Amino acid sequence: MTHTTGWILFHIIIFSILAFDLGVLNKRARVISFKESISWVGVWFIFAMLFNGYIYLTQGLEKSTEFLTIYVIEASLSIDNIFVFLMFFKQFKVPENLRYRVLFWGIFGAILLRGLFILAGVELIENFEWLNYVFGLVLMYGSYRMLVSNPADTVPSKWLSICKKFIPLTKGFHKQNFFVKKNNKWLVTPLFLCLLAIEFSDVIFAFDSIPAALAISQDKFIVYTANIFSILGLRSLYFAVSHFVAGFVYLKYSLSLILLFVGTKILISPLYEIPSLLSLLIITTIAGLGFLKRKT
Repeated sequence: MTHTTGWILFHIIIFSILAFDLGVLNKRARVISFKESISWVGVWFIFAMLFNGYIYLTQGLEKSTEFLTIYVIEASLSIDNIFVFLMFFKQFKVPENLRYRVLFWGIFGAILLRGLFILAGVELIENFEWLNYVFGLVLMYGSYRMLVSNPADTVPSKWLSICKKFIPLTKGFHKQNFFVKKNNKWLVTPLFLCLLAIEFSDVIFAFDSIPAALAISQDKFIVYTANIFSILGLRSLYFAVSHFVAGFVYLKYSLSLILLFVGTKILISPLYEIPSLLSLLIITTIAGLGFLKRKT
């Protein structure tokens, strides 16, 4: 089995499930129930673990551990995205039955953008090794920022008003449409603006998550596939926990500590390389601690 086979297999799995999801299960706009959301989280998790099993069989324990570690990191750090999704849906007043459509199509943008970020990051590190330490410092700053800021602060507060100045908009939603044609002129609906805002937020969060992933592995295949599987699970998880996850007291500190650990791992790597299995254990433990206590 070669990397080429892995790339093909990965994209067959991803796009087959997405095609079945949109073309069969969700052809019409509807509200996603808690039970269905959890089911889809389970589906993506199972496929991620099966794919990790494929990596173990074809590339060995080290690569399999790297995949799982990055998957845990990305899934943990992406929790903040849920708050931003919720904020955008409220800001754009997106009806609940249309929210799944926005998150679904946002997946394609995330796949492309994450792929470009990862490719650029690996190429830069391979040519400029000292950038590893820059990434380490970026993650430490991200750890500090996680403690002192609100996730919504990463998004321009005047997004909607700016867009109205430059983009011809409809006054309201038009079913599931991102664009509508009126008087021989194409107009953008608020649903598409919400999609753009979510894609923009994904770019912002990638500045923390991609360096964290590259600290674990610089194998493009491992970093990319683990990233995408975690994103897919997150978008399904939104409908289950969007009003639930904010209540965890230690979550912010847990995520901050993950960034701090990974940043430290990079900076001390010339002196001591923390084993992959130990990194996985530490990161999983820290992530779990974030869910120990919830506000009553």
